[in-house]
Amino acid sequence: MATPPRGPALRGGVLALLASALFGISTPLVQHFGAGLGAFSTAALLYAGAAVLGAALRQPVEAEARLRRSDARRLLAMAGFGAVIGPVALAWGLQRTSGTSASLMLTLEALFTALLAWRLYHETLDRRVRAAMALLLAGGMVLVLDQGRTGGTQLLGLLAVLVATAAWGIDNTLSRALAERDPAQVVMAKAALGATATTLLAIASGEPLPGVVAALALLAVGATGYGLSLRFYLLAQRAFGAARTGSVFAFAPFIGAVLAVVLGDRSASWVMALGSVLMLAGVLLHLAESHGHEHPHEALDHEHAHRHDDGHHEHRHDPMPAGEHSHAHHHEPMRHGHPHVPDAHHRHRH
Repeated sequence: MATPPRGPALRGGVLALLASALFGISTPLVQHFGAGLGAFSTAALLYAGAAVLGAALRQPVEAEARLRRSDARRLLAMAGFGAVIGPVALAWGLQRTSGTSASLMLTLEALFTALLAWRLYHETLDRRVRAAMALLLAGGMVLVLDQGRTGGTQLLGLLAVLVATAAWGIDNTLSRALAERDPAQVVMAKAALGATATTLLAIASGEPLPGVVAALALLAVGATGYGLSLRFYLLAQRAFGAARTGSVFAFAPFIGAVLAVVLGDRSASWVMALGSVLMLAGVLLHLAESHGHEHPHEALDHEHAHRHDDGHHEHRHDPMPAGEHSHAHHHEPMRHGHPHVPDAHHRHRH
């Protein structure tokens, strides 16, 4: 039997960091280029860019599993929460609060994602992870209190960003079940649905047409900060589960906050600094988790991209493929022990 690779979270962590960096950079850019635009128009342009990126990166059928007709309801829900409610609430909130505080508030997406992953997928939340979630929550409360001191409009903007984090937390949890599908195809389908819905809403509400520069900029931000970021996010979920991907992704707000300051945001205060320290401590504490024990694997039939050197895929081919490939395959029951994370093969209860 092949030995499972050491450090199972390394690949997932790197992918989640890439997703985090791309999305973190996008938040202050959306505020900058979306100034004066309607929230629906902004969301439509962002996800139109993401849909184009997804279409360009689709993989051949032998490399990645295809979406199925049975995935349609989940995709519609993902588009509703992640490509309509989330970006619209964020765009509305960014026009009413500072880019720095909004970026930091997005850290709470990790909290919502972890709690939902624990509830729906039974991913482990040990004492260290629970402490991390408490720090994230405390930091978010500090940010809300800080914006409450500056006036009602700022607070409403920040609460809209909070709605966006909850919507994306639900979206992240829903997308976990599609992490084994071709991520580019998932990005394309979700983004196309979201762009269509928000375009119709923008027309119905009479929002003005964006200028050429703003439209092109938001399309580019959507392709990278939403499309490519979501692709990396799905691959990270495939590698080490929804809760841990959400935790690493929580670095995005800090990247966004730094860029917001570089772009001229001068709203930072000592209270905001305290909130960011609490949130950063929560992220680091969650990432320090280590988990390994003897565990069983039940018989399983599924389809996803896989390799034959990971200790879990021992079926034979003639000839044997050298790298990653996708097809329907069967897993025999087995029991072994090694460090692991809640990926597609480690969803046992604790």
